[in-house]
Amino acid sequence: MHELYTDTGCMTLTKFGEQLCGDHIEFRLDDHVSICVLADGLGSGVKANILATLTSQILATMSVGGMSIEDCVDTIVRTLPQCSVRHVNYSTFTIVKIRDQKYVELTRFDNPHTVVLRDGKNYEFKYHSRMIEDKRIFFSSFEAQENDVIVVMSDGAIFAGLGGQYPFGWGRDKIIEYLEEHYRSDMTAKGVAMLLARECNRLYEGKPGDDTSFAVMRVCAREAVNLMIGPPSAMNLDTEMVSQFFASEGMHIVCGGSTNRIAARYLGKEVHASLNYGESDLPPIYSLEGVDLATEGVVTISKVLEYAQEYLDGTQLNPVWKLNSDGAACIAHALFEYATDVHFFVGCAINPAHQNPSLPIAFGAKFQLIDQLSKCLEKMGKKVTVRFF
Repeated sequence: MHELYTDTGCMTLTKFGEQLCGDHIEFRLDDHVSICVLADGLGSGVKANILATLTSQILATMSVGGMSIEDCVDTIVRTLPQCSVRHVNYSTFTIVKIRDQKYVELTRFDNPHTVVLRDGKNYEFKYHSRMIEDKRIFFSSFEAQENDVIVVMSDGAIFAGLGGQYPFGWGRDKIIEYLEEHYRSDMTAKGVAMLLARECNRLYEGKPGDDTSFAVMRVCAREAVNLMIGPPSAMNLDTEMVSQFFASEGMHIVCGGSTNRIAARYLGKEVHASLNYGESDLPPIYSLEGVDLATEGVVTISKVLEYAQEYLDGTQLNPVWKLNSDGAACIAHALFEYATDVHFFVGCAINPAHQNPSLPIAFGAKFQLIDQLSKCLEKMGKKVTVRFF
């Protein structure tokens, strides 16, 4: 496992009056290479969405397949058609490729110039250009440092506020100023994208005049979160499961009343239930010394899954889990924003309470939830392991 990790996140605003965004963002991630492609299709709506989706997926697939950035760009530019009426290209794009969390290659065609923050300040990097099929392509490369933030955007971002607060649009320089002013070292890639998208939405007065997208990559230290849910299939496995759980480095989250009691016996501590339900309809959080977070089980995790699906949607400017403090919101914060590696410890005992036909929890719900949540986390770029006991 590399000591560093590439955190990724994106946000999009669809042009007012359109159903589909004409921008498309594609991430491809593994332990050695992280790739981001942001494509902006000509115009807006369905046609633009199709063009941007095809462009981004083709470029990402070729990059993952081992083709050099130059070859990828050469292929797509030579085959990319031009509008016969406007005489402009059907899609623009930016490619970011990070190898071994260190070596960054940027390639840009007609998209706004990428912004890089280093230690919270703008980092000016050099680039060169060359002509391919009468199209000017910009190339840049540099070595990344921990906490570098790379911000890729479509032109809807620089034109935000056009004719209003900013007569000529927000512009790259103002975007850099805004980033430097609001940057925090603990901000995730998604958090940066969300920050910029919210400001663009404000400048557009809630009615974006163009598709607006931000794709962000952040090089950061790896952080593990361990989550244990459900008692094991046999009592003689209690100690094995809990000892492996607490022996794992990182944050420790325990979900489920029975599971918390097992953890409490192992730690020699007592579980205390909070009586503060707040405004949430979820079960309260427990308090258990030696555990970072203790919550109820399946009901809480089902809410976390709902939050994860909304997170991946990439359009929620003010997600509910960021505003709440219930168990599901706390788990969401830990898994979505803190963790780079997530380790699930899943007990296989059948909970009799879940067999009540009057409850909307079917047999195997726990396993289905963990499976679906794992897939969501992997789409976020997390490295996920699941152990059953």
